[in-house]
Amino acid sequence: MTDRNKLPLSPSEEVARFLQEVEARPPAVTEGHGRLIFGLDATMSRQPTWDLACQLQAEMFEAAASTGGLAIQLVYYRGLSECRASPWMDDARKLGTMMARIDCQGGRTQIGRVLRHAAREAGEAPVNALVFVGDAMEETLDQLCAAAGPLALRGVPAFMFQEGRDPGVERAFREIARLTRGAWCRFDAGAAAELRALLRAVAAYAAGGTRALVALANSGDGGGAQRLITAMRGGA
Repeated sequence: MTDRNKLPLSPSEEVARFLQEVEARPPAVTEGHGRLIFGLDATMSRQPTWDLACQLQAEMFEAAASTGGLAIQLVYYRGLSECRASPWMDDARKLGTMMARIDCQGGRTQIGRVLRHAAREAGEAPVNALVFVGDAMEETLDQLCAAAGPLALRGVPAFMFQEGRDPGVERAFREIARLTRGAWCRFDAGAAAELRALLRAVAAYAAGGTRALVALANSGDGGGAQRLITAMRGGA
């Protein structure tokens, strides 16, 4: 007989098992709005994904609206040493206008600076999640793990969304997600629907915690939430 425990879980079984782990996770909701840091690689190769993120960011607010709302801070790097953070915003139009004014520039990755900034922000006031979107990693893995440590201590999960299939990037993103009890997910170049679903899912999580994520997974628009649940439980 086949060992049932070795078979892939059905979506309903995956959600049920995830719910059993909810109480073991730190609270993901603050009083008032949830707070999410939205990290983006704005080096030259990222222009198509930056343009896509500009289109999709309003849907993050929409996904969070029913569970308390969301404040987002944009953090991006580009050029040789530029790494900037926006004010916290709870208006999709303002964030979209600001993003539309930023152009991508050539340079190396500065993921460590994004992680360290997120940890500092979490030290001043609770941050419910960090989401990072990128396709490259030109720093050392040990340095990134050291930068992720303070996030883990402050209970900030990092959701690392990788565009493409670079194995070095995957290894680094997976490890950052593991250390912070977040999730790693891959999306392919030009896959707007994939990125849309993932961003909506992490926004729901930041605004309403694990139960909001499960509710989204059980809805008719829950493909991204289901992927996130699987990834948070250690799946690919």
